[in-house]
Amino acid sequence: MSARKVGEAQPQPEDGGSAQVSQSVRASKSSDDSDKKSTDRKLKDVDICVPIVYGTIAFYLGRKASESQSHKWTVYVRGATNEDLGVVVKRVVFQLHPSFNNPMRVIESPPFELTECGWGEFEIAISLFFHNDICEKQLDLYHHLKLYTEDESGPQSTKKPVVMESYNEIVFPDPSEAFFARVQNHPAVIVPRLPAGFNLPNPVINDNMNENKCGDTKDHPLSQWFLNFSEADELLKLAAARQEVQAHIVNMRRKLNLMEGVPQLSKPPSGFEYA
Repeated sequence: MSARKVGEAQPQPEDGGSAQVSQSVRASKSSDDSDKKSTDRKLKDVDICVPIVYGTIAFYLGRKASESQSHKWTVYVRGATNEDLGVVVKRVVFQLHPSFNNPMRVIESPPFELTECGWGEFEIAISLFFHNDICEKQLDLYHHLKLYTEDESGPQSTKKPVVMESYNEIVFPDPSEAFFARVQNHPAVIVPRLPAGFNLPNPVINDNMNENKCGDTKDHPLSQWFLNFSEADELLKLAAARQEVQAHIVNMRRKLNLMEGVPQLSKPPSGFEYA
């Protein structure tokens, strides 16, 4: 996956909260497309976008604090609008500092998070693994665990945590028809509008997905501390508009080809393309 910068998302003013420069991460394409089944045919020049937020929330333990455990913190990956990411993400691996017991933690289902206690700040490696019909490669992210506020002039509060979050958009180019059909109506995913009359296969539920489990974070115990990215809504609107333009270009190209007498198949053998 590659990244494109989309600007800095400024959170609503919150003491102790901080937002990082956001990037859009582009998934790499599979190298064995020629061997795919019909349900894995690609939709050429189409992007599926999944906005995410990843970060940490740390509480000072106050009187309960010890030399080795001064803070209780949670690291997580969530949907930008707190929707369930399980439709796209299969599992998340958090790589903690080597001083922790079992520093590599694997979370197999949403919500993708873990909670620990400690005393020091360090960088957490976060690896996202996707369902088989989406992408074979993992996405590696890095987040700095922050326990202390920038202003350390007064005593640290036990009631207001230190929050550090980053906003990203994961972009999947040339998705399979099966993937598109499965997520086209999911609120966590931004998909383009396909040309009229284009038929997709019936959605296939991934065996690794628990459809009966609610993995969203709308009612999460820490949701009151999640940062509100003031530009996130605009970024989502821009992404949706970009997808609308792509669909319009596809329609126009098909019409031009018909006018020029280029034979058209009732259904493209491997998705659809445009320049």
